[in-house]
Amino acid sequence: MKVIVIGSGFSGLSAATSLADKGYEVTILEKNSIAGGRARVFEAEGFTFDMGPSWYWMPDVFDNYFAKFNKKPADYYDLVRLDPSYAVIFAGNETVELPASLDELGNLFEGMEAGSKEKFKEFLRQAEYKYDVGMNQFVWKPSVSITEFLSLKLLYDVVRLDVFQSFASHIRKFFKDERILKLMEFPILFLGATPENTPAMYSLMNYAEMKLGTWYPMGGMFKIVEGMVALAKEKGVTLLLNHEVQKIEVITGAVKKVITNQGEFIADVVVASADYHHVEDKLLEDKYQNYDEDYWNSRVMSPSSLLFYLGVNKKIPKLLHHNLFFDEDFKVHAHEIYTAPQWPSKPLFYVSAPSKTDNSVAPEGCENLFLLIPVAPDLIDTDEIREQYYHIIMERLEQYCGVPIRDAVVFKRSYAHNDFKADYHAFKGNAYGLANTLMQTALLKPSLKSKKVKNLFYTGQLTVPGPGVPPSLISGIVVAEEVSKAFKV
Repeated sequence: MKVIVIGSGFSGLSAATSLADKGYEVTILEKNSIAGGRARVFEAEGFTFDMGPSWYWMPDVFDNYFAKFNKKPADYYDLVRLDPSYAVIFAGNETVELPASLDELGNLFEGMEAGSKEKFKEFLRQAEYKYDVGMNQFVWKPSVSITEFLSLKLLYDVVRLDVFQSFASHIRKFFKDERILKLMEFPILFLGATPENTPAMYSLMNYAEMKLGTWYPMGGMFKIVEGMVALAKEKGVTLLLNHEVQKIEVITGAVKKVITNQGEFIADVVVASADYHHVEDKLLEDKYQNYDEDYWNSRVMSPSSLLFYLGVNKKIPKLLHHNLFFDEDFKVHAHEIYTAPQWPSKPLFYVSAPSKTDNSVAPEGCENLFLLIPVAPDLIDTDEIREQYYHIIMERLEQYCGVPIRDAVVFKRSYAHNDFKADYHAFKGNAYGLANTLMQTALLKPSLKSKKVKNLFYTGQLTVPGPGVPPSLISGIVVAEEVSKAFKV
């Protein structure tokens, strides 16, 4: 039975490998010249730049993925745990480095707020339960039927998971110090919504970050993609690059073939790992779409990003591998992303310097910098605006580091909305997918099964379980299970 997978991001590779392992004949059609989706890589002037994800969290998800095929991550890449995990820079350049040790982290919190070490232990104990239930049960549900969620045990878990309480109110039961609150709320930013609009169950992110650790695959995040591609090919998957899908042809309620810029492919099943909205809006006839434009415009999207990839011809002091600049008001920046979408007046930003850990990503004596500003989706994106924000954040970065940097930049590339749309057909130029709000959870996410085409399925960040690298990996496995239930080899 022939399966066509559209897109070779984490969910596409995961789905393809899982299906090939079950005996399906799988071909991946990838529009770009390199696999990996948002996790692509490029090289310039001796520097190697990961283009997207830079945080390796939830190592157990990667372990479990490779273990499904009797492999382990170490078969494909070498992991190191970062210690300190990352640095947070507050107003006045006050810097807090978060140690990998939980005991040391508790002591750090205690120094900020008396009694917080014990409260941190209790917070983490509750977060561990949420991680266990959330990552081992909830995320594996395909969310195609309400019956999946009707067991008494699951209802009990829903109560304990604090699904109906916001993360912001939950965390304030434990801590009052504004610095601790910011440190604890930071991982929620990856979920695409403010802490006030994110269910408290996502304290599981804190558990993932603080207990399971922040890791880095030597050589860069693309090493994960290389490993997944190698494994897919071991399982017999055919990967075709530079094959952009132009149409999904449906006859009598079923996909018959997929048409690309380089030819046509007969399919018994299609799994779309490309942008869900793009697949429906551009590749299918209107009558076969699950959702209309009004539906998509009513969705709460996660932020887009303005990115800068910089090659610097000297070493930069003070920076760690991961650095979060919370030196401006988070509430103002969040308002300008979610409530009144606009380019931020005083942006928070993130700096990754993988060359602090990995000599292979930059020439000797040089620094590899990845800068990210979270911004609202669907903004006007021009070179002039990008350059304006480059100087805004570089001014603050230079002031923090105490050295000039801009005059040492020997390579510079920016990336924002227009690029996300061009490279990934990203809806409104989003970077992370749908925000993980309560009204966009589980059954309330776009369905992973087409309601009108019996052999068409969806996977990735715009369907279950949601955005991020580990959820995308899981999404591919979940959809593969649904395919195998509906279409036996």
